Amino acid sequence: MKLLPPLYVRPYVQRGKTDRADVKGMLEAWRNSAIRPVPVKSESQQQLTALHRVRAGWMTTRTMRINSARGLLREFGMIFPLGAATLADRVREVIADDHTQLTMPTRELLHQLVLEIGELEKRVTGVEKQLEALAAQTPVVALLRTIPGVGLLTGTALVGFVGDVQRFRSGRHFASYLGLTPREYSSGLRHRLGRISKLGDVYLRTLLIHGARAVLVGAQAKSNPDRLRAWALQIQGRCGNNKAAIALANRLARIVWAVWKSGKPFESRLQVSD
Repeated sequence: MKLLPPLYVRPYVQRGKTDRADVKGMLEAWRNSAIRPVPVKSESQQQLTALHRVRAGWMTTRTMRINSARGLLREFGMIFPLGAATLADRVREVIADDHTQLTMPTRELLHQLVLEIGELEKRVTGVEKQLEALAAQTPVVALLRTIPGVGLLTGTALVGFVGDVQRFRSGRHFASYLGLTPREYSSGLRHRLGRISKLGDVYLRTLLIHGARAVLVGAQAKSNPDRLRAWALQIQGRCGNNKAAIALANRLARIVWAVWKSGKPFESRLQVSD
């Protein structure tokens, strides 16, 4: 049995979509050796990906409820600073304050929102504990967590969604698989590189970019950063925060491939002074 990516099979389907045309297209795509099959996930991978998908859904719902509470209070002239860590406690204080101009139905509505936010946070914490337990049983996760910007979520997500890193020929192929390499617009002697392709899994790419942003923030506080962080700071000074984060995420993906394939932990190297 061989699974083919639908994105690469679709160009082989001619004219209208019928069962006959679909089968002919799949047969033509199957004959093309350049189209690599989709690897089948193992049960352990399915468990990791399921935990990540459910956690991501709960985090999205939590953000929606927090924004609902913030927007509702804004209608009454109560503006809170950004950040989700202390919002629930502040909303409770507003509900308990008798001097605020909030009706009882509004207070009850905010109370229900705060309860739902707390319940979602408990569920997310429970999922993270399960991921921590699974990570302790997976040596590859501990190996990947030696890389700057790669923590529990990124390490377990890489193991769950990628599976076998040996199927990638190089770190650039792995970064391209994650959609972190530039999209090329070239013809003849003219070579033009545009924005990143954004192909591959959005969740993995997002985790790596967030990890890169955390590395950039930590690098600014260090008086003597290593080579990786010094390079990232140079890119940041020349191109800005966003481009530096993307460039660093691309490099982190290549480091992930090298560490994962070699089985050796990441070792930071100090910057060579002139």
